[in-house]
Amino acid sequence: MVKYSREPHRYIGINPPIAIFSDGSPDENVDAATVRHFGMEWNKFSDYPDPEIEKIAKEYFDLVKEDILNKSSVVLDIGCGNGRFLKYLAPKVKFIEGIDPSQSVLSASRNVKNHSNVRITRADVHNIPFPDESFDFVLSLGVFHHVPSVRSALASAVRKLKPHGHLLLYLYYNLDNRNILYRMFFIFSGFVRQLISRFPFPLKVICSNVIAFFVYLPFIALAAGIKKLFPGKKWHASVPLSYYIGKSFYTIRNDALDRFGTPLEKRFCRNDIQTMMTEAGLSKIKFSENPPFWHAIGKKL
Repeated sequence: MVKYSREPHRYIGINPPIAIFSDGSPDENVDAATVRHFGMEWNKFSDYPDPEIEKIAKEYFDLVKEDILNKSSVVLDIGCGNGRFLKYLAPKVKFIEGIDPSQSVLSASRNVKNHSNVRITRADVHNIPFPDESFDFVLSLGVFHHVPSVRSALASAVRKLKPHGHLLLYLYYNLDNRNILYRMFFIFSGFVRQLISRFPFPLKVICSNVIAFFVYLPFIALAAGIKKLFPGKKWHASVPLSYYIGKSFYTIRNDALDRFGTPLEKRFCRNDIQTMMTEAGLSKIKFSENPPFWHAIGKKL
């Protein structure tokens, strides 16, 4: 367990209590409305079944080999949400710390209660409460595109890595590897997102559930049909939302709420992500050629 670099403001919860370091100061690299949204989202979608966690995690960790992450690794998950990746990694590492600025830490704490090598802390990427160069491996999956400054967040994360440690990053892509029809579909969905993201949370949930059922499922069914008809081809991958073939409706509903309900969202091309990771002090950057796009790993210089 890595010792805190300073005393927490207070504690919440019990068994064990959760230290709070996010003090809400206006210069933090956080968007308050987005943090509130994710606190509610992850407490609503807090009960991912283990097989689904395993399936999703394997897609994100396809670049991570045993020489990078193993039983001797001390790990930091920045933006841990409901703790699903903490739960996945706990049996595979020495110790893992999960931080998140939202109320989702309560869900995460419940989900990892049976793992003695996991600790949950409420903190944001601007105020990571650990000494620099404390962790062998840092991950942030689907988080930094929801903060005002991705570059600042990346620099903060890399500072916590030990020399030669690795960072696994996932940022929303701007469809730089997709065709024009695919991009037009997402441009339209972006306008819808701008509207729904302003709604009260209960209404966001209703709208995203409707979209999940009447938009996501038909596209997924179309992609699955093409995949079955042409098993030797990858034509199904050109269908929007084909990524969700084989995913549960629970995951689909969660991701629809994530997509359409989040107040702040940014998207990046592969080259932009490469540049930001390099500027943050990472080398030997490798991108996965598999969805979700884009996730990449880099080694600290």
